[in-house]
Amino acid sequence: MKPPVLSIVIPVYNEEEVIPALISRLYLVLDEMGEEYEVIFVNDGSVDRSAQLLAAQFEDRPDVTRVVLFNGNFGQHMAILAGFAHVRGQIAITLDADLQNPPEEIPKLVAAIRAGHDYVGTYRRQRQDTWFRRMASGFVNQLRERTTNIRMRDQGCMLRAYDRALVDTLNACREVNTFIPALAYTFAASPTEIEVRHDAREAGRSKYSLYGLIRLNFDLVTGFSIVPLQWFSLIGTLLSLLSGALFVVLLVRRFVLGAEVEGVFTLFALQFFLTGIMLFGVGLMGEYVGRIQQEVRRRPRYRISAVLEQIDSPTP
Repeated sequence: MKPPVLSIVIPVYNEEEVIPALISRLYLVLDEMGEEYEVIFVNDGSVDRSAQLLAAQFEDRPDVTRVVLFNGNFGQHMAILAGFAHVRGQIAITLDADLQNPPEEIPKLVAAIRAGHDYVGTYRRQRQDTWFRRMASGFVNQLRERTTNIRMRDQGCMLRAYDRALVDTLNACREVNTFIPALAYTFAASPTEIEVRHDAREAGRSKYSLYGLIRLNFDLVTGFSIVPLQWFSLIGTLLSLLSGALFVVLLVRRFVLGAEVEGVFTLFALQFFLTGIMLFGVGLMGEYVGRIQQEVRRRPRYRISAVLEQIDSPTP
């Protein structure tokens, strides 16, 4: 079988309502491009009929379809990494299954790769999301850029392209928790970003939540930077100096004005503030220690129950 030029990697989790529309639009676009291609679906432990629909598509188009089936839910980024491990093309493109990033935008990413870039990020035009989700994503974007120095205009858009060398580099990374766009950015020699269309969700409901955004931010910050620890050290130093100055002021007042109790509630407030800072710092260091523990255990990042793919016949 001739190696494909394009490899489309699509993580799928409980998307039975949108898969038929995704398949009809995606394969039409790829067929019209006239390139050799493969589509790699990674079923991330869906509990609906997603796996059955993907298996049916494999039966219908086995020459260009491959399906990786997880035996549980390991997360979007683990699904993409599993897809990357099965990529055979020279250009890999990741795409969400919900059709908010239209497959019709794929040719623009391919053109950017062929223009000499090894990593093509995207940012969404006229984003079709709720006000809260746009605000939360904007906050996470700004915090990530300030702490990691990774400059991505829109980190939440999964429609991205990677050349083969960059995919091989990502496959060599064995981190338990990672954020693929940021990891790819750190290795890319010539990254770029392009604008893509953003549509309302075709069907079903979003799998993202506020907790998921918070967890993503912690993974980004603790996985790519030690700046938060440096900030905490600086805050601790400043608070120590202020506490020392406050002690001197209170000591002088004690000898000059005598005993007084009016400031006891102020002292309580300061104590609670300092305690809060300390607990935040302990939690922050716990995030780093937790990542170390996960790396030391060396457990598999995901488990594949089956791979549906067409086996090449040996040549006589």
